[in-house]
Amino acid sequence: MALDDNTPALLRKLLVNGYADLRSRLKRRFGSEEIADDVLHETWLRVDRMNDPGPVRSPLAYLLRIAMNIAEDRRQSQGRLLDFVEIDELLHFSDETHDPMRITEARAEIGAVERALAELPARRREIFLASRIDETPHKEIAARHGVSIRIVEREVKAALVHCAERLDRDVIQRFGPGAGKQS
Repeated sequence: MALDDNTPALLRKLLVNGYADLRSRLKRRFGSEEIADDVLHETWLRVDRMNDPGPVRSPLAYLLRIAMNIAEDRRQSQGRLLDFVEIDELLHFSDETHDPMRITEARAEIGAVERALAELPARRREIFLASRIDETPHKEIAARHGVSIRIVEREVKAALVHCAERLDRDVIQRFGPGAGKQS
C-alpha cells in the first residue's frame, strides 16, 4: 500500500507505533541494544527532516532500509574502530591460557610427545622434526638423508602414527586419496 501526500508524517507515525518491533529487529541484526537505539534515533531524525520522498510501497521496509543505511554509514565512518559489542566482548574476555589446570595438562601432553619421539629411530625422528617442526620441504629432507621423497613421506607418516598411538589419538589424512579418513 503506497503512502501519498503526507508520507513523512505517516512514516513518523509508523516509526512511533512500530518502535518496539523495529528496535527488536535491529537489536537482533546488530547484536546490541545501544546500536539499535542509536540507529532508530537517527532514523527518526532523518524522517523528521525528510521532504516528500514520493510514493512508498512498503513503509516498514522503507524505514528498515533507512536504519540499515545509517548503520552502514556509521560502520564505514568508524573504519577500524570497535563497536559496542566488540568492546563488551573484550572487556569480558576470559583468558584461560593461564589456568593452572590447563598448564598442567599441556605440560603432561608435551612430555608424552617427547617420550613418543624419543622412541622413534633416529632417522625417522630427524625426518619428522624437519618436516613438521622446521617445515623443511620433503625434497630437501630427502636430499639431506640420501633417500627418495616417497621414503620421507613414509617416515613422516610412520612417526605420526606412532605418536598418535602413544597419545591415544587418531591420525586423519589431510591430503591425497582418502583425505579426511582415519589412518
